[in-house]
Amino acid sequence: MTLDIVKSIYFVLSVSSTVAAHATGPPPSETYDFIIVGGGTAGNALATRLSQGLPKDKILVIEAGPAAQNDDNINIPGFKGRNMGGKYDWSFPTIPQPGFNGRAYNVPRGKVLGGSSAINYITFDRAAAAEYDMWAEVGNPGWNWKTMETAMEKAENYLGGPRGSGTKGPIQVLHNRNSPRIMDAFAPTASNLGIPRNDDSIQGNPIGVSYQPTNINPTSYNRSYSATAYLPLAKSNLKVLTDTLVVKVNLQKKGNLQQAMGVTLSDGTIIKARKEVILSAGAIQSPQLLELSGIGQASILKAAKIKQVIDLPGVGETYNEHLLVRMSFQLKDGYDTADKLAFNATFAAEQWARRLNNQSSFYDDAVAGYIFANWNQVLGDSGAASLVSLARSIVASKPSSPGLKMKLKQLSNPHIPQAEYIFVSNHGGATKTYPPPGHPLHGKPFVSIYGGLMHPLSEGSVHINTSSPLSKPIVDPKFLSNEYDIAALIGILKFARKLALETEPLKSIVVGEYDPGLDAVDNSDERLEEFVRRTTGTIFHPMTTAAMLPRRDGGVVDSKLAVYGTTGNLRVVDASVIPVQISAHPQSAVYGIAERAAEIIVGEWKK
Repeated sequence: MTLDIVKSIYFVLSVSSTVAAHATGPPPSETYDFIIVGGGTAGNALATRLSQGLPKDKILVIEAGPAAQNDDNINIPGFKGRNMGGKYDWSFPTIPQPGFNGRAYNVPRGKVLGGSSAINYITFDRAAAAEYDMWAEVGNPGWNWKTMETAMEKAENYLGGPRGSGTKGPIQVLHNRNSPRIMDAFAPTASNLGIPRNDDSIQGNPIGVSYQPTNINPTSYNRSYSATAYLPLAKSNLKVLTDTLVVKVNLQKKGNLQQAMGVTLSDGTIIKARKEVILSAGAIQSPQLLELSGIGQASILKAAKIKQVIDLPGVGETYNEHLLVRMSFQLKDGYDTADKLAFNATFAAEQWARRLNNQSSFYDDAVAGYIFANWNQVLGDSGAASLVSLARSIVASKPSSPGLKMKLKQLSNPHIPQAEYIFVSNHGGATKTYPPPGHPLHGKPFVSIYGGLMHPLSEGSVHINTSSPLSKPIVDPKFLSNEYDIAALIGILKFARKLALETEPLKSIVVGEYDPGLDAVDNSDERLEEFVRRTTGTIFHPMTTAAMLPRRDGGVVDSKLAVYGTTGNLRVVDASVIPVQISAHPQSAVYGIAERAAEIIVGEWKK
């Protein structure tokens, strides 16, 4: 059987030519009712719901990347991560970060129809209920756990999920059928450290150890994402332009406000909008497009020689991201892990044959174990109290955004996770590659523990490059710019070692720490801080850069997602509007935001 035939078997969801058009651009005179800039996670979901809810309106999605719904590197779950840094990735570099010892860091964002939902690591989880309720607390009536839970469930079809899960949505969600034997030891080990088992973690109470669902289609066992799950449900009034770059929203003064009239493409083509322009370009490019359109801080726009039409200092500010540290551990012989695909051709062929026969295999990816924990669980009561005190002193010492102030409130709530641990059945360390041929450990099994900091106090920014506004924006997350973030990551690393090296049953299965290794980095705070500064990365979750907050608090959009200073017909719908950072992989929340936005927009225009 040829690979092309295999692809045709497993690519069982297709998008009609109506919504996957590859036009180079419509004629300048063409006008749409709604123009959505960005065919990513939120953009495709929103476009589909508008198509269904407003069937008489013409809707256009403009995506800068190509359509690639038949690409194995996107579809096959076991290939997740392959597109990072590749042709489907914008790969935005940060400026050198002092907290990272001067390292720059690439921020992956999907440059393909489906956006980051096409290249992410397919974790489908949710934050604590109290975190969504904080969205209302900071000034957004109608945005809370109850409304977001309903919206997120509307997006999902959770096969075998707990009672109350969404069962009618486009995004297929399930627990991976490939569960390596080593996973049987993870939850008992966590339980022996006081972390309770939690099999219902996505309904507002994530604290505990669990095996999270992933967005995979149960028929094809392909990735389920916005381009393949939402777009086929759209009506014929939706058109998608791929490989098409928007460089500006066209605004026209109307009284004291600005009205969105359409967009300008990189080739100068103007497309008009009768009703609305909606930015769904993500947490990096939605702020960039606002600034290119004259919306933002006066000093930045003046330096870029762009006329300011709306003064919104919050555009591109309060950049938030989850920080990540990594360790890997050698296992005793006899455990199959995903690394074996790379060094054992016979095993890889067997696993591929299993996939072709619709059987569980490492090409399905593999079950991962997750812990979401508060500081008391990770550090003990005294350690948690000390860390919280440090956080309070840092926030009190400087002007703070509403989101940063809410993080202090989050710290005192035991139901809100502060640390995430991901236990994966492969080598994924920070300083060493998998042992190459000839190395004494080549062919040995490894596991890795990724430790995530859910609410860092570091907040950065993303702004246009004032000397070249159309080039990639300047991303400055200000990683590790305070003592709290460093101390928190040191505590996360120590707990990871306690899991793998000191606690049964993992203790009896793990041979030792491979990366970085106790010989290279001992358990002292000094050496661990060096390791943190040298190796810390992120979980690729930028958010809050066009925050849904009151304008006086640095907000960019109101509770209807309309940009301040406009007539209400320019909105932002993506992760950038999240007002308070959440302790979860944001994929589910972004789908929920799109579903909520569709309800708001359809409701307004039906009136």
